[in-house]
Amino acid sequence: MSAHQDDLLVLESVSKRFGGVSAVADFSLRQPDGVISAIIGPNGAGKTTTFNLITGVQPADSGRFVFLGRDITRSPAHVRTKAGITRTFQNIRLFPNLDVMDNLKVVSGLHRGYAFWDEALRTGRVKRREREMDERARAILAEFGLERFASWRPTQLPYGTQRRLELARALLPEPRLLLLDEPGAGLNPKEIRELMDGIVRIQRDRTLSIIIVEHHMELVMNICSIIHVLDFGRKIAEGNPAEITCNEQVQKAYLGE
Repeated sequence: MSAHQDDLLVLESVSKRFGGVSAVADFSLRQPDGVISAIIGPNGAGKTTTFNLITGVQPADSGRFVFLGRDITRSPAHVRTKAGITRTFQNIRLFPNLDVMDNLKVVSGLHRGYAFWDEALRTGRVKRREREMDERARAILAEFGLERFASWRPTQLPYGTQRRLELARALLPEPRLLLLDEPGAGLNPKEIRELMDGIVRIQRDRTLSIIIVEHHMELVMNICSIIHVLDFGRKIAEGNPAEITCNEQVQKAYLGE
């Protein structure tokens, strides 16, 4: 797959096996900059595994990853995060023993901007950085309507509010690529519509691209420009919403015909 100048992320023939099972097979993807796209497919199709491979949570068995023109195939997860790739999870992964404010600020440690001795001696650089982190965390709490929950524990929040907090935390490091793993899971129809509006606003107001793994087709078809369809780890279709809706292979994969 040849990269284009406007590609933010390129996956070239990526594969992953678990024992004798092929979770992702020869999967390629081009993610243009500034675009909302989706990876869809039946349960067990390899969607979340693909996210794990992109973020470095799991190593690929083969294939190549290029992000912002740089080969990150061998880069560990924390390096990919610092480079500008963040994500949410299908099952919410907040720190239950930290309050909402600290759940946000914990990710700022990836971009400290000071050395170990600065922290040990509590230098002015450390204090300035901590003030900046506090201001950024409070600003994003305000953006997501979470200010009044700053001192709450995540377990005290309604499920939909926990989802918003996880999204806010993923945005705090100012990523270039945001991966959303089933952001609509467990939300009611009203919350789904609010989520769609929120994702579009986030993409519009920030310089970033978004890839979504999602089962809610209303969400995918209304806000995504490019859709990749996986079935048993293999890509069976790629196109815009109209093309995917009319694709016979996609219909068979979902309906089992």
